[in-house]
Amino acid sequence: MSQPNGKGPGSLLVIALAISASIALWGLLDPTGLGELASKAVSVQFDSRGWFIMLEASGLLFVAIFLSLSRFGHIRLGPDDAEPEFSTPAWIAMLFAAGMGVGLLFYGAAEPLTHFETLRQFSPDSKAAGEALFVTYLNWGFHAWAIYGVVALIIAFFAFRRGGNLLLSAPLLDALGTAPWVRGMAWLFDLLSIVAIAVGLAGSLAMGVFQIQAGLAGLLGVEEPATLTLPIFVAMCIAFTIPLRRDLGDGMAKLSNAAMLIAIGLLAYLVILGPTSYIMNGIVSGFGRYLFHVLPAGFSTVEFFGPEIVNWFQDWTLNYMIWWLAWSPFVGIFVARISRGRTIREFLAGVIVVPTLFSILWFGGFGGLGFFDALRQEAALSAINQQNLDATTFALLEKFPLDMVTRTATVVAAFLFVVTSVVSAGFTLAMIGAGGDENPSPRLRTIWGGVLGALGLAMIFVGDIGVVRSIIALSAIAFVFIVPVLVICLFRSLGRETRS
Repeated sequence: MSQPNGKGPGSLLVIALAISASIALWGLLDPTGLGELASKAVSVQFDSRGWFIMLEASGLLFVAIFLSLSRFGHIRLGPDDAEPEFSTPAWIAMLFAAGMGVGLLFYGAAEPLTHFETLRQFSPDSKAAGEALFVTYLNWGFHAWAIYGVVALIIAFFAFRRGGNLLLSAPLLDALGTAPWVRGMAWLFDLLSIVAIAVGLAGSLAMGVFQIQAGLAGLLGVEEPATLTLPIFVAMCIAFTIPLRRDLGDGMAKLSNAAMLIAIGLLAYLVILGPTSYIMNGIVSGFGRYLFHVLPAGFSTVEFFGPEIVNWFQDWTLNYMIWWLAWSPFVGIFVARISRGRTIREFLAGVIVVPTLFSILWFGGFGGLGFFDALRQEAALSAINQQNLDATTFALLEKFPLDMVTRTATVVAAFLFVVTSVVSAGFTLAMIGAGGDENPSPRLRTIWGGVLGALGLAMIFVGDIGVVRSIIALSAIAFVFIVPVLVICLFRSLGRETRS
């Protein structure tokens, strides 16, 4: 497929690298200024367009439901006789590795407890705990994976069914033609996807460093965790640079799967050794509450509440919806690459339902342990969580036997999640910058690894995970408008296919 607007991959690569490097340089030289600008800009967007963000997230969920149940559900992502490249269990395992990762470890207990501390000011503690778990499910459940799933479906459909490439420009060029304005818009979509992927991955890298340094500080008895920041960051850079110089084989998938197995083992260990009945009661009731209220809650904008609730809603739910949009090009391209040969119905069920169920188990388990401490014990975790989100998971693990083993395993899993994500992102960014080349040169991959490292260091210098989320949100604002255009392209091409 030709490059939109007559511009070769060179111009896209140079401009994308320049923008990403400029953001990194700004963050390194003036992290406070970058953070303040991002926070103010995102606040303005949320105040004026928060309703549209929630409407879009819910709309994408309804699009996924419609496509799954409609006559389009039987269409294969590829020729009619195409077969899936991976077995269903292997495919699902890779979905987990792509879209979850270090965020689960970071927010497992911290997010439900944070919501609880806000909501208990307006409701009895027992009700506030249930509401806090529901909000966490809302942030990490069907809406998040619908954003990922629909974007991934669009990329896969136009790449494998329509013969395009794995770029966001492909739907426009296929559905709308090759007029100059279409080619220019397509080129812009590819550029913005690169920036969103780079900034989003850098934020996750910073979040991983924050959590790993908190865990290592406890394991090594270091009183000032910040002294470990630079050594951890250097170790990560070395760890992701080596595989970026080599072919991306199944080794990275094995590392991701190892991290997921550690996470699953950790969850099982805590549920079995903890107050099992209390946790399972919370998971079952929380799942029922979520299942029956998720659709109307997706349209909530807390329009009639005071500033405290509005700010809390913007800082969490709205920020998450933008966060998933920021990650959607990266996760979408990865998921599309491993989904050739599956039907639309099978694809959406696997991408949306299975990861959501795992998120419910994960946050129900970790959140349930947090609520047990807050409601039945001395509330030590809540106190720690209010001071330092990074330390919440490790403080929880310290309450269980073999905490040295579980805390070490958590540090290893977080490290693996971050490294594999950066490597995958480096390949993806190099692929987009090279105009869709699925095997970009090691030199180009390494350059992008360096840019991601610099962006990650800039995020670390910002020092506030809330501000980091604002920077990620700012990079993804454009996708609030890009994704609906891609959906229109999908339905236009689906309509043509059924008519033919």
